[in-house]
Order: sequence, then structure tokens, then C-alpha cells
Amino acid sequence: MTDKITTTTGSIELKAADGSGSFKAYTVTPSTHPTGAVVVIQEIFGVNDALRATCHEIAEMGFIAVAPDLFWRQEPGVDITDKSEAEWKKAFALMNGFDQDKGIEDLKTTIAAARKLPGSTGKVATVGFCLGGRLAVMMATRSDADLNISYYGVALDKLVPEFGNIKHKLIVHMAEQDEFANAEIRAAVLAGAKGKPEIETHVYPGVQHAFARVNGVHYDRRAATIANGRTAEALVAALS
Repeated sequence: MTDKITTTTGSIELKAADGSGSFKAYTVTPSTHPTGAVVVIQEIFGVNDALRATCHEIAEMGFIAVAPDLFWRQEPGVDITDKSEAEWKKAFALMNGFDQDKGIEDLKTTIAAARKLPGSTGKVATVGFCLGGRLAVMMATRSDADLNISYYGVALDKLVPEFGNIKHKLIVHMAEQDEFANAEIRAAVLAGAKGKPEIETHVYPGVQHAFARVNGVHYDRRAATIANGRTAEALVAALS
């Protein structure tokens, strides 16, 4: 029997590559060393309870989890839920004001730091949700991450022209009834992935956007368990 993995929670401060300031990243470090790291990319609700819970689940699998605050240029420390209309309005305002290209640069900075964290092997993956799911695909096309995993990313059809840049494995989890990604968008992604062995796509029938957000309004345990199992296998293969 292996010893139970214990975890330590903390944060790191990172300097933006453009010199505009610094931002924090929530970290959960497992007792197993050395190990790979996973950069966990937020939804439009910031680094909230659901995202922190995901970080803990990843750390309990034996990987270092790092979740950068990507909205820091607008408002540091955003931490809201999907439970009220006011929070949704704020979340969409933040998303609409978010510079995705700068966000990608912040994620590249986070990856570089994660490769050098104490106990890290230097291998790093990204896992992103919603807005973060889109950014995970952008990281697959624009960064040197060893693995990228996207959950119900938005506007992924716009990224299909970049698919030829992907060199490391990308997993795309999509919801069949995603209210933010219709059948036409999914078809474009599936067609763009065809013939590209580094891209693995999965469509989960009968579920809506954010089906894997624990305690979220559209959480679906069966679909989430299947998707998370595929994610876990890919993380072990890429980071171990």
C-alpha cells in the first residue's frame, strides 16, 4: 500500500511578462515528490471555491496544482459563483473586459514558474474550464505545455485555424447541449481535429455547459466522472 497523499495550500506571486505588475496564483502541493504540475485555468467566476476544489483534487492525485488569478488587471482576487444574477452579470462583464492575449502571456509565465517550483519535475499540463477551456486550447496552439485539457471551452471554432500548431496532446471535452457552444461550433471543432492524432475530442450526450463544475447548476456526475477519468489518465501519462 502507498501512503495517503497529504497536501499543502499556499500561493505564489508572479511578475507579468509585460512589466505591468504582478499577480497571484493559488497553489496546492502534494506530499509526493518529485511530480509534475498542472496549471488550472479559471472560469469567468475567478479563482473561486469550485476551482480551488479542483486544485485539491488534482493535488490529491499527486500533482502540484497552480491556479493563476487571470482577472488581476481588472480586479484582483475575483471569487464569485454561478448562483445569482448579479454574479453572472459581473462574470460576463469581466470576461468581456478580459484581454485573452495578455491572459495567454500570464499563463505562459505561470507555466515557466510551475516548471521550477520545489518538488516539480519540470513537466506541466494545463486544465481549463469555460473561458479557461478556450485558453487551454490557445495554450495548446501557442505554448510549450506538455499536455492541455479543455472543458466546455467557448468559441473554439475560432481557434480551428491554429490547430496545425499543436505539438503536444490536447483533449477537448464538449457538452452536447452546451448553451454557449452550439452544434455548428462543435462540428467545426470535430472537423478541425480530424486527422490530427494529437487532438482527442469527446462529446458528452445530454449535458449542458459546466457539467463538471462540482455543486454547479448543471453538474452531471456521470459525465463529469467519465471526463475526469480521461483527464486523470492523460495527466498520469504526460506528467509521470
